[in-house]
Amino acid sequence: MSRRAAFLEGMRRAPSTGAVVLICSFVGYGALVHEAGLSVVQAVAVALFVWALPGQVVLVTEMAAGAPLWSAAISVTLTSVRLMPLVVVLMPIVRGERTGKLHQILLVHFCAITIWIESMQRLPRLPRAERIPYYWGFCFVLVSTNLVATVVGFQLAATLGLVLAAGLLFLTPLYFVLSILRTSSSAADRLALWFGLAMGPPVFLVLPGFELVLSGLVGGVAAYLIGRMRRRRA
Repeated sequence: MSRRAAFLEGMRRAPSTGAVVLICSFVGYGALVHEAGLSVVQAVAVALFVWALPGQVVLVTEMAAGAPLWSAAISVTLTSVRLMPLVVVLMPIVRGERTGKLHQILLVHFCAITIWIESMQRLPRLPRAERIPYYWGFCFVLVSTNLVATVVGFQLAATLGLVLAAGLLFLTPLYFVLSILRTSSSAADRLALWFGLAMGPPVFLVLPGFELVLSGLVGGVAAYLIGRMRRRRA
């Protein structure tokens, strides 16, 4: 394929189950922003410049509570740390030999869960010259449709209600968990996921705000050590 054909192929591949789940989640996000008393312009700006639902929800919550800028920045940073391993894995696959630093920063910015899953499944099969155009084609459709979904959710806020909006937001992490279970290649991967799920609620009760970092770190390390011990015995 040419670069243009790869871009169009990425656009064609964007409509998927994961994309539909994400659109529903962004509808819920738009309703949540409305309930928080913020404007639709703020909703779209946060979605575009943060581009990860947990970070967006945290930032909107901080803004609605009148938290200082430094507190909101720290909260969003802690929430987004979970994406760092995904970026470390993805960037050597997607970038080319002459991809500039600014271009790489833009690529990293849109590396959220749904895009990461699609990229890990499709990009390794493509020639390196076609990977970035494919990535941008997929991102273009996904980002634009979800910005529209944000506006729709904001306008439908009075109809949806806060409970339904929260339920729609929950679809994205649920889809991510199911996708990881489906694509995991080893028992250690699945064990890390179950450890994290088991540790999340009790850590939240003791240290709210750190449950993602601690449960992921401790669960991942424990699963890695168990997997290493099993390989040695084998």
